[in-house]
Amino acid sequence: MSRRRAHVAMVGVPIVSHVLPSLALIRELVARGHRVTYANDPCVADRIESTGAELVSCTSTLPVADNDWPADPIAAASLFLDDAVQALPHLHAAYDDDPADLYLYDIGAYAARALAEAQGRPLVQLSPTFVGWDGYQEEVAAHLRKLPGADAYQDRFARWLADCGAATTDVDTFSGPPARALALIPRAMQPHADRVDTDTVTFVGPCFDTRTDADTDGWTRPAGADKVLLISLGSAYTRQAAFYRRCIAAFGGLRGWHVVLQIGAYTDPAELGTIPSNVEVHSWVPQRAILEQADAFVTHAGMGGCGEGLLAGVPMIAVPQGAEQFMNADRLVELGVARRLDTADATAESLRAALTDLVTDPERAVRSRQLQAAARAEGGTRRAAGLIEDVLAAVEGTGR
Repeated sequence: MSRRRAHVAMVGVPIVSHVLPSLALIRELVARGHRVTYANDPCVADRIESTGAELVSCTSTLPVADNDWPADPIAAASLFLDDAVQALPHLHAAYDDDPADLYLYDIGAYAARALAEAQGRPLVQLSPTFVGWDGYQEEVAAHLRKLPGADAYQDRFARWLADCGAATTDVDTFSGPPARALALIPRAMQPHADRVDTDTVTFVGPCFDTRTDADTDGWTRPAGADKVLLISLGSAYTRQAAFYRRCIAAFGGLRGWHVVLQIGAYTDPAELGTIPSNVEVHSWVPQRAILEQADAFVTHAGMGGCGEGLLAGVPMIAVPQGAEQFMNADRLVELGVARRLDTADATAESLRAALTDLVTDPERAVRSRQLQAAARAEGGTRRAAGLIEDVLAAVEGTGR
């Protein structure tokens, strides 16, 4: 370690797509000699402790166990506010007598910002998805404020900020990035990237394990597989037995292709019928390890999957399921590396046609290579860790 050993605290929420993007960065900070504590729900303890960080148990009220999220965006936002309100006293109990030199926090972990501001400590936001841009409040947030329940939500948030000790009491400002934020996504996936405040936000790209063997850990390409196709709808939107059957009909027995199908925790393999010999089915797979060896990717267009697909340089069939995935899918199409199929339109015939179109398109291949190079040049894990150490060095220089 080139700089002093510091106490870095990460505060997150127990949503897999929010936890995974930061794990390699946490592991890197531990490897550099820092003491890293990570406040999150015990349900993700195994993932956190595998990095060498110390789990600070902070039970969440978010509906991650049964994945029962409301469709209404105001109701969903209220769940995160409820979680922050109940989490903050637990964070104070854990950190008031053992404050961190620097707090890192996920975009959904509002209590972390309130804690750091109350303690007068520096903080850096880690965003696993796109960030706001100049004009976001008028173009996006203003529409959300017109929804039923939005005024009550804003009022409740403002009252909490006034009472919780946070220095930032404006809801919109508090909900956005602090003075320093790292976006753990390729800049290519950011809407209106030219309007993002780069004095505040740095795009470091996806952060992955820096071990030399990590890219292929956990999966071996079968002998004789000319081409490999990965199909995954991530961790949240996986109750899709009918869609998986259509994928099997589209790609099962397809000459030269070996198919890896991830079905998640909510689908019984028995619902899929007869599995062809060129298809392997799993509830969970080491996605990046497979993508590094894959030739195509059917994805729900979650930001993590989009980043991994771009970093691997593979063509993608985007089948968005919810949230920002529809915007992500359209962005992949704009970038020239994907075809979008909505679930209702994703028949066996359309899936097979999209795959053929993608893998035989020479312009797509060129664009994939360009975007892959750009994503890798953003620096990933090592750059993110270096930027965090720069913040620590600046804090030390002020004598705080």
